[in-house]
Amino acid sequence: MQISAEPIIYGLIFVGVLALVEGLYLTIFGKSISLNSRVNRRLDMLEKGAAREEVLEQLRKEMSQHMNSKGIPLYSMLAAKAQKANIAFSPRALIMIMVLLSVLAFLGLTIGTGASLQIRALVSVVMGVGAVFVWVNNKATKRLELIQEQLPDAVELMVRSLRVGHPFASAVSIVANEVADPLGSEFGMIADEAAYGRDVSESLKDLAERMDLQDLRFLAVAVTIQQQSGGNLAEILEGLAKVIRSRFKLFRRVKAITAEAKYSGMFLSAFPLIAIVVINILEPTYYDEVKDTPYFIPACLFVGALLVVNVVFMKIMVNIKV
Repeated sequence: MQISAEPIIYGLIFVGVLALVEGLYLTIFGKSISLNSRVNRRLDMLEKGAAREEVLEQLRKEMSQHMNSKGIPLYSMLAAKAQKANIAFSPRALIMIMVLLSVLAFLGLTIGTGASLQIRALVSVVMGVGAVFVWVNNKATKRLELIQEQLPDAVELMVRSLRVGHPFASAVSIVANEVADPLGSEFGMIADEAAYGRDVSESLKDLAERMDLQDLRFLAVAVTIQQQSGGNLAEILEGLAKVIRSRFKLFRRVKAITAEAKYSGMFLSAFPLIAIVVINILEPTYYDEVKDTPYFIPACLFVGALLVVNVVFMKIMVNIKV
């Protein structure tokens, strides 16, 4: 029995390309951009001697640079995720990284496999673009989850600040100084914008739309209504904090309940592809008798379409709206 190592080489090259993206990011930005730091990035930049205006300008530039580049071909599908992840790489740098990774993947495929030039070129481009997309999507998911986890504590901190007599702008500034990233730097920008004359509710609305989080929209709407109609903002925010915390607990409970179904769906979706890879590794000539028949390509396309339909329906079944 002849065993082919090419499918394993394809997988190893993709994993290596994905690891290289993270390595480049950590090498260039290091811990200064990490979400695990107790001191948020805005405060760290201020402590290093940067002026408040320079810090605000830098953070706003990073915040908006990706959505401003949506017109770049093929970048539009990545722009929203890169904005939510607050990737410090510029759009041009990300595109250059995609090109670099595609070239490295092509070299790896050339050395490790005997595939044709067209196949190597196509797969290398898919690996370069796909690795960056997977990496950015993972960063965005982790950052949004952390914001949702931090938000109830941040709102409760604002409630305590309001009850001891601080105005709302000062309460936002306290959150910016006491809460770690990513929410600390986001509220820091709101506090800085308020210091330069922008309405806090407008900044909160922009943050909610940029992050596309319903809980942040609740906060922005609550502050806007209180500014227009009056009322005890501390009581409003206290009730909102309870709602946000209850929603967060419910999300976690739903996630735990649907975990088995999600992993079952992932397995059922990935199993046919894994079976194909295993067959090609153990028996590379398994399809030789049928691959030249006129029905082989249509059958492959039909099976691929069924796999796509399976993935879509499995995702719909386990995507429970709360």
